[in-house]
Amino acid sequence: MGKSASTVRFAVVGDLHVKKDSAGSLRPLFAQAAQEADALLLCGDLTDYGTAEEAKILADELGGLAIPVVAVLGNHDYESASPEVVTQTLKHAGVRVLDGEAVEIEGVGIAGTKGFAGGFGRGSLGAWGEPAIKVFVQEALNEALKLESALAKLRTLRRIAMLHYSPIVGTVEGEPVDIYPFLGSSRLEEPLLRYPVDAIFHGHAHRGTMQAKTVTGVPVYNVAKPLLQRARPDKPPFLLFELPR
Repeated sequence: MGKSASTVRFAVVGDLHVKKDSAGSLRPLFAQAAQEADALLLCGDLTDYGTAEEAKILADELGGLAIPVVAVLGNHDYESASPEVVTQTLKHAGVRVLDGEAVEIEGVGIAGTKGFAGGFGRGSLGAWGEPAIKVFVQEALNEALKLESALAKLRTLRRIAMLHYSPIVGTVEGEPVDIYPFLGSSRLEEPLLRYPVDAIFHGHAHRGTMQAKTVTGVPVYNVAKPLLQRARPDKPPFLLFELPR
């Protein structure tokens, strides 16, 4: 499928969880994405343990892809305490890894960061009490500030936001209620209300809901690969999203 004169197409997926035995398993997915889309967006948990070996395997799987690839990291990419290794390995393979930055592809601005946990609405954890709680909440605030900084840099008419953690509760519904606070944070929604976008993508909630909306009606898509595979077994495990040029 060639480029469309009227739309820009994005193939979006998160939670690839590349392992040391994943070599060869993702090439068909990426090849199909390249046939159907103008760019590939990866919404975190790119690796399973955040190791150099896993990152190299993913970079090899993406090798030779003819479309731009944009990514944010997820919590699994931090597991080995070397997210910079994952980032640099992917950057050397041509992937644009966003951590509070923005890029433009085919006239569409893309802002991205990992995000963080903390809960939603009245269930959000407050920065009160023990120092450890304050540090936790500050991390959520820092990620929200990164997102706001990236959004503020966009100068395009069409805009997309990429995260790993969810900014709203709607797309984590389906997961056990007890773990909602660990799946995202309403603090991530706040900059998205100040800097409107056309769509928001995230992963992380493997058993969540595919689509919901912010309080202002902006669509939010949960593109965790396990969720896409379960909800749409007859389709390739990526979301194809179009925007008018």
